[in-house]
Amino acid sequence: MGIDKQSEIAANLQIGPTSLGMVRIYVEGDGVDLPLDFDPDEADEIAEELRAAAERARAMGKQSDSRPPRKRP
Repeated sequence: MGIDKQSEIAANLQIGPTSLGMVRIYVEGDGVDLPLDFDPDEADEIAEELRAAAERARAMGKQSDSRPPRKRP
């Protein structure tokens, strides 16, 4: 599955600090139990990537909102 492909998969996402000073992203879903630990600098980089992706997604949404409706033949 690619990053731009829709999915029917549902999962829970938790993010928080660990007792060892790491940042954990914990993904839990049907048959998935995935703890991902990052040092704080890596977590900051991930946060920046999330913010940038959100901005691009907003811009894409505005572009599709500004298009005139398609006429059907």
